[in-house]
Parts: sequence; structure tokens; C-alpha cells
Amino acid sequence: MRRKDREVRDKSEIQEIILRCKTCHVAMVDDGMPYVVPLSFGCRFLEGDVLELFFHSAHEGRKIDILKKNSRVCFEMAYEGEPLFTETPCNSGYYFGSVIGNGEAEFIHDPDEKCEALSIMFRHQSGKDAIFDSDQAAGVCVFKIVSTDFAGKKKPRPNA
Repeated sequence: MRRKDREVRDKSEIQEIILRCKTCHVAMVDDGMPYVVPLSFGCRFLEGDVLELFFHSAHEGRKIDILKKNSRVCFEMAYEGEPLFTETPCNSGYYFGSVIGNGEAEFIHDPDEKCEALSIMFRHQSGKDAIFDSDQAAGVCVFKIVSTDFAGKKKPRPNA
């Protein structure tokens, strides 16, 4: 990372950034061409600095076709805070936090695991708990990205 002063290495601080993000951009490669899609998500951290990101979608479509051919992905999420305007336009921008990483997409087929993943997603998106049943889980494709290769970056507001 070029801007070491903005690098976030602390796992709890990375978790705080992720909790503020509601959309994760997942990048894939489709026959040599990049393809990126914004998705709602949920997440959890496992021991050993393993990050799991959960997603749901229709059972078929371009994204699913690509992931079945090549499960390697890159992901990015960010939140923007208030704008920062200075006398020098090149120094203007936003206060922000972001996480970017690489991982492998894995389809979840077990109904109980799918229900758990959907509950994790719902909690992340709404802040509320929900229990999903196997019929609801059967109606969607659920996959996760497992990553040990991710980093945070942050430009915090002074005194924040």
C-alpha cells in the first residue's frame, strides 16, 4: 500500500469499516475480460484472520456462470464520510474507509448453512435478526468468498 499512513491492519478496525459498508463489489474474470458486480452482503471473521463474505442471487446468470468456471475473485467495499474541500483541489476528497481483498468463491448447498448465511446477511444489512427456513434458502443461490488476503484503508476525519 502506497499510503502507509492510511493502512488499517487492526482486525477490529477492519471489522468496523466492513460493518459500515452495505455493498461489496465483486470482480471476476470472464474469458479474459474483467466483470464486476455490486452485491449486498454479510460477513463474519473466523480464527486465523479468515474473512467470510456471504452473498445471495438467482440460481443462474452471468455471475454464477463465471464463478463456476473461475472461483478466484477480488472484492472491494467502501463507505464515504463527509466531503473534504481545501483551497487546493488536488487535496480535496472524502473521509472514507475501505477494504479490498482477494479470495475464492464457494457455493453453499447445505440447507442449514444457506439459512445461516442468509441470517448473517440480513443482520448485516438491517441490524436485525431473522431466521430463514429451508424453503426460503432453496429459492436462492448462496455463495461465500473466503479470504485471508485483505487490507483496510482509512482517511478518518480529524478528532474522529
